[in-house]
Amino acid sequence: MDTGLRAVAITVSDRSARGEQEDVSGTALVELLREAGADVVAHEVVSDELALLADKLREFAVRPDVNLVITTGGTGLGPRDNTPEATLRVIEREAPGLSEAMRMETLKNTPMAMISRGVCGICSGTLIINLPGSPKAVSESFAVIRPVLPHAVSLLAGDTSHVSKPGLDADKAESTKTLR
Repeated sequence: MDTGLRAVAITVSDRSARGEQEDVSGTALVELLREAGADVVAHEVVSDELALLADKLREFAVRPDVNLVITTGGTGLGPRDNTPEATLRVIEREAPGLSEAMRMETLKNTPMAMISRGVCGICSGTLIINLPGSPKAVSESFAVIRPVLPHAVSLLAGDTSHVSKPGLDADKAESTKTLR
């Protein structure tokens, strides 16, 4: 199934970057992306260093073979949780509905969702999404946004052919009435 998704998964973790901890969340994210029909172009582990992460996000966002960058980790309240700040440095426009939907849905499973500061936005036509760092949170959050990802990247690529035209829905409703 070709979804048009060409994705990069970035794990943000000092311990995983130093080799002290296995990257379970990033591996789970890659698997979820593949199950969703994405071509996973790259998977990297980076430290929580703000400037380094911002550079890495920008590096992938400008690549022509990438239209989706998803991070896992660094979205909490800890002093080195810099993923939202790095993302805000590189995006040109925010996509707050994605973050809001993830928090709203995952809050049904755990009160910890309310301390996630993840943001989503657009850089150079690439959608950047921040997910929390635990494998469970990655799975739950990804399930929320998965259905809209192909449509979102299609819109960013300029494809508006599937967007309804003004009055079209009203015309359909009217023709349905006359058939009854």
